[in-house]
Amino acid sequence: MRAPTGGGRGFRRAPCLPIFGSAVYHQSSHDGFNVKASKLAALCGLALAFAAGISQAAGVSAYIPLNLEPEMERQIERVLILANEPILKRPFAVELVRLALPEACRVDKPLCERVGAYLERYSHDYAVTHASATGSITHGAEGVVPNSYGLPLQSKWEVSAQGYVQPTDYLLASVGGIAYDGRVSPTGSMVSLGTNWAQLDLGYRPHWMSPMTDSSMMISTESPTMISATLSNYEPLTRLGFQYEFFWGVMSRSDHIVSEGQGTSLQAAGNPKLFGAQLSIEPFSGWSLGVNRTLQYGGGGLPDSLRFLVKDFFRPAGESQTLGNQEASYISRMIFPGKTPFAVYVEYAGEDNSNGGSYLLGNVSTSIGIDFPKIGRYFDATYEISEWQNTWYVSSVFLDGRINAGLVLGHWGGDDRIFNDGVGARSQMLRVGWTPPFTGYLEGKVRYLVNQEYGAYPYRHYSEFSLRYSRAWNELTVGGEAMAGSDVFGRSFYRLSGFVRYGGEPRTRTYDSGEDDPGQVTEDKSGRELFVDVGVNANQVKVDLQKGLPVTTSGTGTGPHVAIGARRAVSQYNDLGVRLEFDQVQGHGLIGIRPVDYRYRFTDSFALEAFAGVARYDVATPAYSLYGGIGGTWRNVLPKIDLSVEYRYAQNIARDHVLPGDPPGERPDSFYKIQTGVLYVSRRF
Repeated sequence: MRAPTGGGRGFRRAPCLPIFGSAVYHQSSHDGFNVKASKLAALCGLALAFAAGISQAAGVSAYIPLNLEPEMERQIERVLILANEPILKRPFAVELVRLALPEACRVDKPLCERVGAYLERYSHDYAVTHASATGSITHGAEGVVPNSYGLPLQSKWEVSAQGYVQPTDYLLASVGGIAYDGRVSPTGSMVSLGTNWAQLDLGYRPHWMSPMTDSSMMISTESPTMISATLSNYEPLTRLGFQYEFFWGVMSRSDHIVSEGQGTSLQAAGNPKLFGAQLSIEPFSGWSLGVNRTLQYGGGGLPDSLRFLVKDFFRPAGESQTLGNQEASYISRMIFPGKTPFAVYVEYAGEDNSNGGSYLLGNVSTSIGIDFPKIGRYFDATYEISEWQNTWYVSSVFLDGRINAGLVLGHWGGDDRIFNDGVGARSQMLRVGWTPPFTGYLEGKVRYLVNQEYGAYPYRHYSEFSLRYSRAWNELTVGGEAMAGSDVFGRSFYRLSGFVRYGGEPRTRTYDSGEDDPGQVTEDKSGRELFVDVGVNANQVKVDLQKGLPVTTSGTGTGPHVAIGARRAVSQYNDLGVRLEFDQVQGHGLIGIRPVDYRYRFTDSFALEAFAGVARYDVATPAYSLYGGIGGTWRNVLPKIDLSVEYRYAQNIARDHVLPGDPPGERPDSFYKIQTGVLYVSRRF
């Protein structure tokens, strides 16, 4: 979203939506924290510094509950895609959804009206915005329900509620909580103050710093949410659509912190801190890209001063590596409108540095997803796949790992292994939704996880199947869910649940309303192309297995090349797209993911291309790095047929030495530099 309109009192009604104002929700929980009042007071003072310009800015926004009402959150995800809004983080700001509704109404008015009716609860000075009660029959393996704030599989019940009061547009207080067998936490209890371009949230606010909907690597709702202070904007700034989010949180107590840093042995107890940031831009409508970084630091005698944080947060090779635990990622999302619109999104994350520059990232994770918000009249679907190398969520400084209340902060798959076993893994998720003519929403979901074979245990494959149906009934949402599967230790489980949710009742806030209704029109798909590439590559690989061993260079080889992609016109001569390509290089598979695939059309018959992305080399264990390239295209050599030639280079594709046959030595990883030239034809659709 690039149009900086605002929320708050006195704004016109969006089509298909009774305007709501600003309210708050938030969900979190945290065990054993000790926050210095002076730090929170300093953050409050920072918010007050914005007061000079507050009269010309819109107020604070509430947030859509994150993974507490999944059936409605899915409808909102669909609205944002239909509105050409490429989101990179969650929870969604209510005002962001409100501003997206007019465009979504042009594509799917019934969906828009359902979401608008749900958002009605946020249009008052005070209200109960969420209340849910779930009862379950459970059997089988222990564990937790993925992305559910630590909810045990064997918990027979779960309740949650949230409400708010908003005395002004620029101040909002909310009270909430979530409870299940073994835990009660103040989820949603927080204070928000500020404006649309600088909102400060103090309390139990969740964070999800990823475009993925099921598998955020760096921070998610897998564990109970820590107490935190967050500064962000919900409306983009400048013509580039700049957005930011900074947060500082206190994690649960750990008794195994190496107090003198990496390479020492003295351990102490304390509460680690977590600082995170996301910066993103939307240079063209429907395409956003950004960077994330987090640093776990402090506690147990480790440095935790503001000076240390400012100095080392931006120095990945400094003390943030030896006295902390760092992660970073590149993220992107692109939306392709049309009769069957869809979004493609990528997260490339690193748990460490890599040889050749910290920007390359090390011990990486790669995630890619595709989301169809509208397939025909009744269906929608999402598919996501993630693969990560070793050492995720373990640390040589924080020996309990990157956990909060005993659970990993990021991907749910990190909890499906023996504690502190840093084995790599691959997960997949398929979700299909159906909005039947007889009302309600039916969603089926499959999750699948495979740990690598070099782990501390001969893991089995994790599989999970769930089916959930929900429907509105008066002012309630009622439904049921069946979930069954088996864990990585071969133990089966099932969970049969029924739930009832309350939506809130009106109070006193009112708004101006508009009379116009844009109606329902067919989305213009001009400028969007799907295409398939087929060709041949010439390749050469430089192999550096271990320091002290000779670096070898292969002879020039050849192999097949196949790719599938999509692109859209973003201006008169510029196209952007995504592409997934497959090559055979020196007897091993090379998969390329291009989240940034740019083309400049000089004429109707010639274009130049440049791209950046992620390369996966299928050797003994998967090796990863960034790659890029340039090329030229002769367009329409035959009707809808293009001819292209490209040069591609992958810098230091890396894998760690985790197998018995890997070369011993002082360096823990091997590197591959791959050059390829590709000649191919493209068929456009």
